[in-house]
Amino acid sequence: MSTVYTGNKEYFPGIGKIGYEGPASDNPLSFKFYDENKIVAGKSMKEHLRFAVAYWHTMTATGADPFGAGTIEREWNSNSDPLAAAEEKADAAFEFISKLGAPYYCFHDVDAAPDADSVSDYESNVAAVGDMLLQRQKATGIKLLWNTANLFSHPRYMNGAATNPDFRVLARGAAQIKAMLDLNVKLGGENYVFWGGREGYTQLFNTDMKRELEHMARFLEIARDYGRRIGFTGTFLIEPKPMEPSKHQYDSDAAAVIGFLKTYGLDGDFKLNIEGNHATLAGKSFAHDLQVAADAGLLGSIDANRGDPQNGWDTDQFPTDVYDAVSAMLVVLGNSGLHTGGLNFDAHIRRNSTDLEDLFHAHIGGMDSFALALEIAQTIMDRGLVKRYRDARYENFNSGTGARFEKGELTLEELRNIAAENKDIPRISGKQELIENLINQIMFSR
Repeated sequence: MSTVYTGNKEYFPGIGKIGYEGPASDNPLSFKFYDENKIVAGKSMKEHLRFAVAYWHTMTATGADPFGAGTIEREWNSNSDPLAAAEEKADAAFEFISKLGAPYYCFHDVDAAPDADSVSDYESNVAAVGDMLLQRQKATGIKLLWNTANLFSHPRYMNGAATNPDFRVLARGAAQIKAMLDLNVKLGGENYVFWGGREGYTQLFNTDMKRELEHMARFLEIARDYGRRIGFTGTFLIEPKPMEPSKHQYDSDAAAVIGFLKTYGLDGDFKLNIEGNHATLAGKSFAHDLQVAADAGLLGSIDANRGDPQNGWDTDQFPTDVYDAVSAMLVVLGNSGLHTGGLNFDAHIRRNSTDLEDLFHAHIGGMDSFALALEIAQTIMDRGLVKRYRDARYENFNSGTGARFEKGELTLEELRNIAAENKDIPRISGKQELIENLINQIMFSR
């Protein structure tokens, strides 16, 4: 259990350490389902879920959206001295995370450290803030799940970073990644993430897509080699997203990223960081992209959030849909867990949620949703009901000619002859409605 951090000032007065009080509690500042020490399938909830707080949304979000300026003002963001403001933000962040009881955090470089046009000034800022973060990690026991470089917000990255047609911009992006890998090793980060927010195109007529993809692969190779050389032993992660801000992003969904990694021989070091809202923007479900990554042996970590089906953009809402979370946790448990990854709340409170305690309510809801989903998913797996019906659909591949086909022992001519011998082919029901009913029964009869 992490120690509650107390800096020079308390930014969340009146709010103590959030504890587990059970589903009967009417205390909104308590967990109803997340009991970090509860054992599920041989591991504690804390070990299974590995929750992380997103520095960018939680500490820097202002409530701004594509249609209006910010509505949220935070005391820790008001200091006019950039490094002093960074230290106040670090104090507020570690106070919040330690009171919440999350074991991990994540950040982009410019969430935590002031940006600068000069590379040396930028590196100096990163080094100073890195010392601040390390001190607070040691004081609380909170760990770094992953960090990353923001290579999409600054105007220099309007055409991407690794895929930018101007080599000078690519090199500037590499400087940020080098600084972030150095800091990752210093802070003991367990993963490092690449999100290609503008690695894509808006117009094919002016884009050499083959060349840009080759540049992106080379860029990742160089970053990987540097990270290994300086002692980073964790997992490199790529986070898929279909579009927005680019018209088409090269890391558009799990399948596209896997194809890219295998094409360029990067699948030995890189895995995927799957985000719920990004999957739905790609026209998939959250569970679909998780399953695609898991089936390839490349499921690394999760950005836990959701979108709004009535909005066509990345709303990054907190995940409170338990059914969706159950579908996700079934994949995670089938993957034997998240290993070095975790569940990062890449989510922000709503534009009209302006109270400090709203930050706690949002995270408590997300953590409770996944804790409840973990138990439900494990119950589903323990009873074996879903697996039984799924396996039954493929039973004629378990022996005879079906098994020979799977082993690669049949020719096309032999398949044709087998087809000719099968006069009456029965229709095998998928039992979809029954399976859905069984899941609902388990969800609501615990």
